[in-house]
Amino acid sequence: MRIIIASNNKHKVEEIKDMMAPLGFEVLSMKDAGIVMEVDEDQDSFRGNALKKATELFESLSLHDRKDTYVLSDDSGLSVDILHGAPGVYSARYSGEGATDAKNNEKLLKELSGVMWDERTARFICAMAFIGEEKEIIVQGETPGIITFELKGEGGFGYDPMFYSLELNKTFGESAPEEKNAISHRGKALALLVRELSLEEGE
Repeated sequence: MRIIIASNNKHKVEEIKDMMAPLGFEVLSMKDAGIVMEVDEDQDSFRGNALKKATELFESLSLHDRKDTYVLSDDSGLSVDILHGAPGVYSARYSGEGATDAKNNEKLLKELSGVMWDERTARFICAMAFIGEEKEIIVQGETPGIITFELKGEGGFGYDPMFYSLELNKTFGESAPEEKNAISHRGKALALLVRELSLEEGE
């Protein structure tokens, strides 16, 4: 059995490969599988975008290739409580056209100007969709935190330097990759998926 990851992110593929290998899956990136396609992420939820990406990629496969093949996709981002869940599904493009990590961070800090520490609560969210011919599993992982008043640390990417993890007691930007991955939203979602598949294997 093989899993095609709806991503060419090497780190993400390796992380998923490490967790899926014991279940007997061969894990491939889109590049490994010879797939080149873009999916318009136009849904209003992380789950919706993850499901759309997985479904469209699976349906692009030939009937022959669909046999013993599964597609795994994810969609993730930052949800700030006082902003009613923003930036949410627009996390990567929060500052508009030509958005960069720096511009997104600058906009978020501006939006939270004057907001007290205990009202700056937020969550990183990751939804994963696992699709096969007769299988559809959707899971979601979350990690809680608080948006800091300034950037701290140079690690990670995106909003990491301003996301103070309540589990690590420091920002993701100040955390080592292995520390972040152990409690990250993506790691939690992947663990839930592996648990679901393991339970099915044991039935």
